[in-house]
Amino acid sequence: MKKILVVEDDININQLLLLHLQDSGYEVTVCDHGRRGFEKASSEEFDLLVLDVMLPEMDGITICQRLRAMDVFTPILMLTAKSEEIDKVVGLESGADDYLTKPFKIREFLARVKAILRRQELSRQNSDKEKNTIRQGLLEIDLKKRKVLFGQKRIELTPKEFDLLYLMAKNPGRSYSRAELLELIWGYDFSGYEHTVNAHINRLRAKIEVDSNSPVYILTTWGVGYRFNDEL
Repeated sequence: MKKILVVEDDININQLLLLHLQDSGYEVTVCDHGRRGFEKASSEEFDLLVLDVMLPEMDGITICQRLRAMDVFTPILMLTAKSEEIDKVVGLESGADDYLTKPFKIREFLARVKAILRRQELSRQNSDKEKNTIRQGLLEIDLKKRKVLFGQKRIELTPKEFDLLYLMAKNPGRSYSRAELLELIWGYDFSGYEHTVNAHINRLRAKIEVDSNSPVYILTTWGVGYRFNDEL
């Protein structure tokens, strides 16, 4: 049985999600407070975290960022009453796996939950089959530990930065469009959010390239997107 933590301070929404998730066969823990939710998420094992953005004491974005900084890679579905594009981008770039704007239909919510858990399971199965360590130039990428070394120095990456790097590094020379990367890394079509990919690539280059203005590892394929250098 998959375990889900819901951190939502609106009691009506809290109980609605609890009821429907339990009816769908999930083991559910609910919390209506940001700091207590963070403590649970960081100390207990869950298969999915559902975080409201606006929470008492500690907001959902901060919870997400702190968990990722602690190498907690549990999938996160963000909930918010805001619908502005910038809020979605901030949510996704903080390390969330998906983003749902209130008000939402419970059927759509359950579909998102199911899709995230399915992707997580497929990712786990694939990681068992795939090569655990990739070495390219001074880069060493450890899939199992989700660790990246550059010349033996550890590079701290967000979950999405790691996923992007690993995807391209295991397929050197293949060019990916921004739309492809959105679908492959974020799990479904975030049409119109190609700039999110650009932002992640720019941050990756700043972390793994000696000179991000003259990249050696992540190259631009003009008119298409990006590729990992296959001539290292």
